[in-house]
Amino acid sequence: MITSYKSINDAPGMKESDIIGRILSGEKELYEILVRRNNQKLFRCIRGYLSDEEEIKDVMQNSYLKAFDKLSQFKLQSSFSTWLIRIAMNEALARLKQKGKIVALNMKDMGASENGLVDNEYREHNPQSRMIRKEGRELLERAIGDLDGIYRTTYIMKELEEMSMEEIADVLDISVSNVKIRLHRARQMLRESLYELSLDKDLFEFGFSKCDDITERVMKAIQ
Repeated sequence: MITSYKSINDAPGMKESDIIGRILSGEKELYEILVRRNNQKLFRCIRGYLSDEEEIKDVMQNSYLKAFDKLSQFKLQSSFSTWLIRIAMNEALARLKQKGKIVALNMKDMGASENGLVDNEYREHNPQSRMIRKEGRELLERAIGDLDGIYRTTYIMKELEEMSMEEIADVLDISVSNVKIRLHRARQMLRESLYELSLDKDLFEFGFSKCDDITERVMKAIQ
């Protein structure tokens, strides 16, 4: 059975540098504290690249083990979590490359054209990209639908129908300046609405049982 540091809330009084120093001195059971402190953050970061939960857990475990093996190389110039996430990102990217999926760290690698837009060919043939676009479109449609009528109509005319300001003003029988005001307000409300959705702390939650599971797997592996 793994140690019981979770019962004291991951030893909040212990400094990260002290924990690492004691692990390097032979108290490797203290590594559990670092694992529990970073499980949620690591899961969410990897989730940005991979969608299968079991694969994410596998990458988490491998990342923790690599970090443990190389812990003596960690210079404390950044937080352990930053260093760990870098290891995990490399692991996740390697997984995607093995699958033959296009992986990018910048827009050019994603098949971006010179004007900075991602080529349609990349988007259409990448399953993860298609899924993200579908889910994003559904969220945006819902957010647009929740706008007040005058703002919703103005936004749809300009952004979806690509009508000019003058055309919209003529159709709605308002001034061009009023069209601009409505459009600005519509964009602002959409940003606020979508931003609030992004702040949902339950998104990609890595709950207690999952945390216990990955922690036990890692600690068993380093025993």
